[in-house]
Amino acid sequence: MSLTFNSIDYLVLVLYAIALFYIGFRFSKKEKSQQDIFLGGRSLKWWQIGFSIFGANAGPMMLIGFASIGFSHGIVASNFELLAWVFLMLLAMIFLPYYLKAKISTIPQFLLIRFGKRSYNFLIVYSLMSILVVWLGSALYAGGLLISGIFGCQLFTAIVIIAVVATSFTAIGGLKAVVRTGVFQSVIIIISSVILTFLGFQKIGSLDALVSQTPESYWKLFLPASNPEYSWIGIVLGYPVVAIYYWCADQTIVQKVLAAKDLKEGQYGALFIGALKIIMPIIFILPGIMCFVLFRNTAPDNAYITMIKQLMPHGLLGLSIAALIASLVDTVSSSLNSFCTVFTLDVVQQFKVLNSNQQRRMGKWVTVFVALVGIGIAMLFSYSGKGFFDLTQGLVSILAPPLAVVFLWGVIWRGVNGIAAEVVLYGGGLICLVLGVCHVLNYPYQGYWPHFLMLSFYIFVALSLVIVAVSLLTKSKDNLEIPTLFEQHAGETRGQSKSVWLSWAGLAIVMIMIYIYFN
Repeated sequence: MSLTFNSIDYLVLVLYAIALFYIGFRFSKKEKSQQDIFLGGRSLKWWQIGFSIFGANAGPMMLIGFASIGFSHGIVASNFELLAWVFLMLLAMIFLPYYLKAKISTIPQFLLIRFGKRSYNFLIVYSLMSILVVWLGSALYAGGLLISGIFGCQLFTAIVIIAVVATSFTAIGGLKAVVRTGVFQSVIIIISSVILTFLGFQKIGSLDALVSQTPESYWKLFLPASNPEYSWIGIVLGYPVVAIYYWCADQTIVQKVLAAKDLKEGQYGALFIGALKIIMPIIFILPGIMCFVLFRNTAPDNAYITMIKQLMPHGLLGLSIAALIASLVDTVSSSLNSFCTVFTLDVVQQFKVLNSNQQRRMGKWVTVFVALVGIGIAMLFSYSGKGFFDLTQGLVSILAPPLAVVFLWGVIWRGVNGIAAEVVLYGGGLICLVLGVCHVLNYPYQGYWPHFLMLSFYIFVALSLVIVAVSLLTKSKDNLEIPTLFEQHAGETRGQSKSVWLSWAGLAIVMIMIYIYFN
């Protein structure tokens, strides 16, 4: 993975670092009077929301992981991007109107309003652990491996540098600094990836030459049910379970639309990231397929770095590494800000009511503290090897069903009560934890469990039956004056812009055409 840089590459990296700090710190000074470091004063515009979500979503593991899947399986991984628009529409048109009207600052506060204190406390703990381990710890570890491999420094040194860079402007500038730097870094990622894809086409010669040198299955979005890793059944049934939670109820993602200037800006922000999903297979997965054609002896996990090393001239090589660092820093900074938001507004406020100035100070110190904890978790990952990282990713997919069930049924049925939600969250969460560990560790033996996407679907169906049965058998103690999301949404549908719905319809048509063509 070692790369050779010249003075132009180092100049590009230095300019990137200067621009990053300038944008982050200059904005922090400009907004010195802004007291809200958690939601940016609820003033974000649609393009800021879209680019910020893109930057947080397009972490280093996406750049490297998607190229790896492209190298070994083709475009099948595009499903995880192309199908996301359905759930982004669900977020924008169903969940977001209620979230903004309720003026919640964190996702756990939704469960407090809908189901009560015990469900609220469950999601606080889950959100903090998810942000800390899945987002922050894994991003620092993955990024540390990349930076240490590229520049030849120690893993711990690389992790600390990444944490310091991300923490500096996040603690001072809050969400607005994260969003502003996220927009800048998203542009860097897109430009670099487009150039890499162009150079790959230039090297191969044409699209026909690319297609002719790859298996036919590489160009199918849906693979046969017999495929052990990415069958169409697993994707169609299992992916929605994870996507409902990830796109509609994950603090790191949803926090960006909660900070929207108004409902319409938030909806267009979700629409914008949905539209960006169209280009992501082209700039992230296609380079992996190109690497299969050009450098077939490469290990799949090294496909992205190999393409950069072999095709990018000096100067652009520095830009590509800047893009990797950008994806990493944006994921880490988003994680830090999301953690401090939940901790300060949901945990601390239960014990001591803070005014806005105290919240701001608390947020800064929490950001610094959790960065130190994240460094420790990243180093623990290094002692466990890649297997532990894979374990965390598998557990995320299997632990999503309880939350997906509670949020989805909370939307579609008024009869779901707090007792049923608690049974699913606490009981289902414990069962999912046990099943997840057994599944990833191949206990009792390899091949015993179905693919994790199918297992997610089975758990989702079982817990849906549980939440319905318990709701019917128990008497609700909830505040029935609080409407469900559909009831809230029904009263506002007439006031929503038709242009938003027409835009979603246009995006749906484009996505359907893509699926028809590639199947």
